[in-house]
Amino acid sequence: MTTNPDAILEGSLAAVLPHLAISPIMGKHLFITGGTGFFGLWLFSALSQLNRQGADIRVSILSRNPQRFLTLHPQWAGLSWLTFICGNVRNFDFSKAQYDLLIHAATDTSVTAQANPLEIFDDLVVGTRRVLDFAVQSGVKRVLLASSGAVYGPQPPEVSHIPEDARFACPPETPASAYGEGKRVMELLGALYHREHGIEPIIARCFAFVGPGLPLDGHFAIGNFIRDALYADAIHVNGDGTPLRSYLYGADLAVWLLHLLGTGKPCYPYNVGSDQAISIRELAFLVQRVLSPEKEVCIEKQVKSVGNLRQQYVPSINRAKECFGLDAWTSLEHAIKWTAVFYGAKVGTQKLSW
Repeated sequence: MTTNPDAILEGSLAAVLPHLAISPIMGKHLFITGGTGFFGLWLFSALSQLNRQGADIRVSILSRNPQRFLTLHPQWAGLSWLTFICGNVRNFDFSKAQYDLLIHAATDTSVTAQANPLEIFDDLVVGTRRVLDFAVQSGVKRVLLASSGAVYGPQPPEVSHIPEDARFACPPETPASAYGEGKRVMELLGALYHREHGIEPIIARCFAFVGPGLPLDGHFAIGNFIRDALYADAIHVNGDGTPLRSYLYGADLAVWLLHLLGTGKPCYPYNVGSDQAISIRELAFLVQRVLSPEKEVCIEKQVKSVGNLRQQYVPSINRAKECFGLDAWTSLEHAIKWTAVFYGAKVGTQKLSW
């Protein structure tokens, strides 16, 4: 079985694209912000596959540094349906082009960005306002706002899965809430532009993800575990391993976002993620079993932490399931294997199938 990175993306998507309602986005001109990260890689791959099937979707991408992305992914250069625009979401120049649909996913969530919460907040609030003004000028009617499960703040321990109508919130007195509060303002701005300008904001509250393109050296536990399994002497858990998370595969994510863009109800939030909870400890041992059974799992703290504000981060996805039949179709085991293979690992790919 081939381990070509592009083949992994294409094979993963081919297995789940039949779940996508294609007609609402066929023949449309789509504008995307934040399209050169994890989300963008999967959206490009999905749209490319759809265009090969005759969907005739044109895409323009706003990025601070498109050349850096194209250097890493030269296969996306020179395509007739794909255009890159250099600019910052807070002050990019408005073109005179007209667009049909827009996905606003521009947010820097790197460790470096987290060190400057005011910058994150400005990107979210000022950037969203400018993107929505651009949508009004450019004739866009439907805008998918990539919000976050962070809007809910700490998940109470008695709530196993957060529903969209939960009224939890971030503690506003701490700078660490800048990201979650900024996403809340993003959603509010969508509602205001809906009332004032008729824009249809589709709110996608995104949780945690895994797959090719996910940084292995960032602040994502699953990425760090895969990195350790491939390159370190052991898999290291920084903490006691008790927090609960869930992970949606990148191919599934792309289908969810495009489906919601085309068919979602305005001002009606949808959680985007997996509802299959797993503890960080269990996740580390799963990565060990799948990728490197010979390596040890080292857990930093054997006693449960006290005062951790986010022991759980798991969504209810009943709304997306019931409205559109969306689900976490790709198993976490396969997601881990394909992520590792994408980064050059050989982990028994003959046993894998889409």
